[in-house]
Amino acid sequence: MEVVTTRFGTVDIAEDRVITFPRGLLGFQQQRRYCLLQPNDDACFFWLQCVDEPGLAFVVADPAQFFPDYSVPVRPEQMQDLRLTSLEDSQVFVIVNKVGDTLTGNLQGPLVINTLERIGEQLVIAEKKWTTRHELLRLERPVQAASA
Repeated sequence: MEVVTTRFGTVDIAEDRVITFPRGLLGFQQQRRYCLLQPNDDACFFWLQCVDEPGLAFVVADPAQFFPDYSVPVRPEQMQDLRLTSLEDSQVFVIVNKVGDTLTGNLQGPLVINTLERIGEQLVIAEKKWTTRHELLRLERPVQAASA
């Protein structure tokens, strides 16, 4: 299937790569179908591109790459909504934002995706250890050449 995007032009993705978020994402409840675009083979950041809205895409990352102790408490009813029998069949991502020279992740609003059924849900965790703008990494500022 062809997906039109404002960032990458038209991209071809297999129909079975579409991830459905039945409740949408927070603030974007009407848009429910997304695909994950990987910029290159060793990327740690991905694009979660809306299939039906070319200009809607989020940078996402696996929070475990930055915080090995990060875990998402998934309640039984959420497991049922996601059609999960085991968390081993899920993948967690967080939405990434750039704030100044820092990349932050929304660790209070993780995206949990059933990798077998391709159903996702954005959960809200109340644990105060994590924030909506949790620092992932600081960007290096480019060195400016001295002017003569």
